[in-house]
Amino acid sequence: MPAVILHLRWPDGDETTTYSPSTTIHQHLQAGTRYPLDEFLNRAEAGLNAASERVKEVKGFYCSSAMDSLGGLRMKARTYSGDNLQVEVLKVQQQGTAPSNYAAFGDL
Repeated sequence: MPAVILHLRWPDGDETTTYSPSTTIHQHLQAGTRYPLDEFLNRAEAGLNAASERVKEVKGFYCSSAMDSLGGLRMKARTYSGDNLQVEVLKVQQQGTAPSNYAAFGDL
C-alpha cells in the first residue's frame, strides 16, 4: 500500500514531515496550499482517519501509525497561539509500499 510523506511549514517557519499510510490523504490536503491552523488540523484528522480506514479495508486492521501522526500534528499545533496562523503543505511525496526509516511523528 503506498504511503505518503507530508512536508509542512508551520506558522513560525519551522518545516517538518509527517506520515500517512495511504494516498487517500490527497483528498484532504494538497501540496502548495496554505490552510488556517484549525482547518489544517480538521483536514489532517479527516485525511488520516480515512487513511487508517483504507488500511483496515486492505489489511484488516486500523493503522495506529496514522493516529500517531495525527497526535504529533496536534502536539505541534498546541505550541502556537494567535490569529491568522497558517500551515503550508509544501509537498506530498508518495512512497513505495512501506516507509523507510519510519518514525510515527516524522521529524516533529
